[in-house]
Amino acid sequence: MGVDAVFVFLLFSTFMVVMFSGYPVAFVLGGVGVLFAVLGSVLDAFAFDADMASIRMLGFVANRTFDTLSSYSLIPMSMFIFMGLMLDRSGIAEKLLTSMHGLLRQVPGGLAVSVVLIGVVLAASTGIIGASVVLLATIAMPAMRAAGYDDRLSLGTIGATGCLGILIPPSIMLVVMGDQLQIPVGDLFKGAIVPGLLLAGAYVVYIVTVALIWPERAPKGQAGDAAKVTFGELARVLVAPLLLVVAVLGSIVFGIASPTEASGIGAAGATLLAIASGRLGWKGFVEVCEASGLTTAFLFALIFGASCFSVVLRGYGGDEVIADALHAIPLPPEGTLLLILFILFLLGFFLDWMEIILIIAPLVMPVLTAMGHNPAWVAVLMAVCLQTSFLTPPVGMALFYLKNTVPDAAIGTIYRAALPFVLLQMAVLAACLIWPQLVLGLAGMK
Repeated sequence: MGVDAVFVFLLFSTFMVVMFSGYPVAFVLGGVGVLFAVLGSVLDAFAFDADMASIRMLGFVANRTFDTLSSYSLIPMSMFIFMGLMLDRSGIAEKLLTSMHGLLRQVPGGLAVSVVLIGVVLAASTGIIGASVVLLATIAMPAMRAAGYDDRLSLGTIGATGCLGILIPPSIMLVVMGDQLQIPVGDLFKGAIVPGLLLAGAYVVYIVTVALIWPERAPKGQAGDAAKVTFGELARVLVAPLLLVVAVLGSIVFGIASPTEASGIGAAGATLLAIASGRLGWKGFVEVCEASGLTTAFLFALIFGASCFSVVLRGYGGDEVIADALHAIPLPPEGTLLLILFILFLLGFFLDWMEIILIIAPLVMPVLTAMGHNPAWVAVLMAVCLQTSFLTPPVGMALFYLKNTVPDAAIGTIYRAALPFVLLQMAVLAACLIWPQLVLGLAGMK
């Protein structure tokens, strides 16, 4: 093993050890990066390896960090966060659940199907996982228990559906991916629409199948369980959020506006919806602004720390070490892609999506692109794969949100509830691998 490979191994090992010590990941990434930058300068000063690193690496860290934090392509992240939090304030989800349940009460698993459909609307309007999972659990879990639904089916449906926002545009994950991998965010948004809808469709098929085979796990509603709702009444409830989705995604898909401009439209539209609902006062507006600022600051802190880490990693030749290792594996390009996706799946058990995208994805993407794979296709495949990281223990964030919102649910029950939906996510990933046009067709790419 060469000197470069040894230091790359030490860099990753130090990061993993310190991360599991409980320190915030953003500080761990930045601290380990700066520590090894200083180590490189010391080695250079004592002439251990004059070509390996130098004190200039600290300057590279500062320049890269400034370039990242001032990136124009990251502006939509803060706007979409504000948009999602403002929509939570508007109360649209509660109205949708009541209306859809009334319409689908005689459909097998109708209440759970309603949760999935609401989740799609929320995903296309917000893209914030924590808010979506907590909101769906708060409004849907009591109703599903009252209707006699099995807790495992209810928890799995809510957790998986709440995670759709990380894939269905406008997605914070795709915004960060576009910036880190130098891929137009608009292309990623177009490419993720069909896989996101396939996931939602797979959830609906699974729920209906379970309800038909084991009707006691998802009982049909009785005549008095929910007020009868007509399609016209449901349409009136849906019109506002759908107009917002069309304004945001439609302007991006049809090239009318850039993602940055569309995010501003979405933030303004969500504010108007919250005002029209009568649930937004000055105090509420300030609370949404503060929550948006804190969430954005947290994400930027992660990007800041990851920028330090990745620059130092490249300074030690980490990108070359990883590229050489991947090229040395006796696999065809398709096999290498499968191997990397499998590694990302395993990393999702221990790392959050942000660390994987900021550290791992930029290292493997050049190798996969050099093998002839379309970068937008690979990025969306990674996004579908990383859906599982929210539902796999021990660090699946959706599992923690469910436990906090439904404290009487055993953590083992939550883990078992998530398993069928993780398998469905892997099935959709396989479909996108076999038929790339599911990703590339809407974006007009080959």
